[in-house]
Amino acid sequence: MQKISYLCALTAIRHAWRIRKNNNMTIHRLYPLTLACLSLVSLSSCNLFQRDIKEGAVVQLAGNYLYQTDLDAVTANATTPEDSARYAEQFIRRWATDILQYQEGKNHSAPEIEALVEDYRRSLYVAEYERHIVDKRMPKSVSDAEADTFYVHHQDRFILQENILQGALLVIPQDAPSQPELKKRLMDLTDEENLEYIEKYAYQYASGYELFTAQWRTGNQILMRMPSNKWQKTLAAGKQFAEQDSTSLYLLQVTDCRLAGEPMPVDYARGTINKMILSERRVSFLQAQRLQLYDDAVRFGKIRFNEK
Repeated sequence: MQKISYLCALTAIRHAWRIRKNNNMTIHRLYPLTLACLSLVSLSSCNLFQRDIKEGAVVQLAGNYLYQTDLDAVTANATTPEDSARYAEQFIRRWATDILQYQEGKNHSAPEIEALVEDYRRSLYVAEYERHIVDKRMPKSVSDAEADTFYVHHQDRFILQENILQGALLVIPQDAPSQPELKKRLMDLTDEENLEYIEKYAYQYASGYELFTAQWRTGNQILMRMPSNKWQKTLAAGKQFAEQDSTSLYLLQVTDCRLAGEPMPVDYARGTINKMILSERRVSFLQAQRLQLYDDAVRFGKIRFNEK
């Protein structure tokens, strides 16, 4: 009966749009006509549109309701009345089919499906509750001392998978002037005069320049800006590498580095350390909350133990 009613509704929609076309009605005047046709169908045989049951609903199916605002949203971008009718019909068809499939599946499902659904429903509620109390009650800050202690006790969990380095990288034309002086000043990036000279030189001649003495870069990040990977084979703190392609000279000055297989520097691992600490803190926090929840339920009589 529900499927028959649904087909009647679609017939009413098509009929309303044909009336509009034949009488040159505007789209704004068409919606009341469409709804009127649907109401007549429902009164005579379809019993689909029962607006007195749910205020504002224009389609009813198995206790579910479709509203005029839903149809308005679907047809908002339509450029012709025909498009509007097609969009509305397609939307109603999908909406109704989803409900009908759900009903059929529910009617033919095994008993254990309902248990699985209920378990999933409970898990969603529990997950949302835990997310809420973690967001509202669990401390989120990690001190430097806490991070350092965690790093010392779990250093085997922070092993580099690739080389990392600090330093500077310049890309200059092969015929750029004063290259010996530039290379000399690159050897000491702690000197303010050297840094000022390098920055002025880079501004005037370099097509690429990065100073990363306070940040770590992975070998792959630097490799993307170098013509080859040869420098990684002899990577060491204090070394300077010069490579070139057909037009440019690449100068890489290494002030510090760690090689793959070595422990990460604590500042490089800090983001990962914080995530691990917060993850462990979350587990402990939720365990304590569960115990407290149970103890409170017993204390206030929510849980009753019936003696035999």
